[in-house]
Amino acid sequence: SSAARAESGLASNDKSHALSASTACCAVVVIPAVARRSEASEISPALSRSAAISVAVNTESPSKRPVVALIAGPTASGKSAMALAVAEQLPVDLVNADASQVYRDLRVLSARPDSEEVARAPHHLFGVLEADAPCSAADWAALAKAVIADCHARDRIPLLVGGTGLYLQTLLYGIAPVPPIPSEIRESVRRLDVSSAYAALEIEDAQAAARLNRNDATRIARALEVVRGTGKPLHLWQAEREGGIGEAIILVPLILLPPRDWLVARCDARLDAMFASGAIAEVEALLARGLSPDMPIMRAIGVPEIAAYLRSELSLDEAKTRARFATRQYAKRQYTWFRNQPPADWPRHLGTINDDLINNIVIKLRN
Repeated sequence: SSAARAESGLASNDKSHALSASTACCAVVVIPAVARRSEASEISPALSRSAAISVAVNTESPSKRPVVALIAGPTASGKSAMALAVAEQLPVDLVNADASQVYRDLRVLSARPDSEEVARAPHHLFGVLEADAPCSAADWAALAKAVIADCHARDRIPLLVGGTGLYLQTLLYGIAPVPPIPSEIRESVRRLDVSSAYAALEIEDAQAAARLNRNDATRIARALEVVRGTGKPLHLWQAEREGGIGEAIILVPLILLPPRDWLVARCDARLDAMFASGAIAEVEALLARGLSPDMPIMRAIGVPEIAAYLRSELSLDEAKTRARFATRQYAKRQYTWFRNQPPADWPRHLGTINDDLINNIVIKLRN
């Protein structure tokens, strides 16, 4: 059966485990065009039990808006295995929404789908960029829009799979059209310590100051440089977001938020497997190209740590320990983001992946 094949894939693939969980029911969710952030840290018990996405096999809804499906969540949460299980049963194309997996030269450390997985379903935007190519959220959104349009033209359902929240947010809701900030303003703001910058923001953009943590140096600096560089506070720019596809589609999302102890164990096991299956050689090849350490690919988790090992600055055990810590912290940030930032009516599945979950989704998708 499909569920059995998915179970086997979850057990053998380092991206996910098939673990038991209580039977999940399926819930139909139609997402409004405008993003809404969840005000609560918890969702209702009924919603937490309903790990579901529901789309018709027809790629257009009755309202003629085409369907886009989404499976998102933190790293190692089982997104890829679940997406493949769905794709084996329905006309679904997988579309990468992970910032590291877009790079061709980061197959191991990004946990990019291997050749066997790619053979099981059409994959898009995996390993498509060279190591020295930038890929901002706007860049990725432009690529994703083209892929989504092509899928719909072929009567396929595009299924976004990944954990880069900013990519998804930009695709769905667009970006704020903030003009370039003069370099002298940016540099003057960046020279301020965080307390001075926050004090200035309280005067120049009180709304932003009230919203931000007073220790969040990056966001405080951004808000301050925007109001100084444009004469207009950031929230007004954000209200003018443009380029998103949210109003043109029916989005059917699912967020995987497995138990944290399970997720940590998965992250640790996967990192060990990466070190044993080519991660060191992968970083060695990147270093041989003389790439700037500021490039996104050189800052991907595992790359700086292994690079330090190759330069004899760390032992192998020290590199693993640091990479393990960085992976856990990244998963924690993703978990928090996906728990709180997407609209409250996006289903959050708080359990782990099992056969019942996959079967319920496939049945619902076929209806």
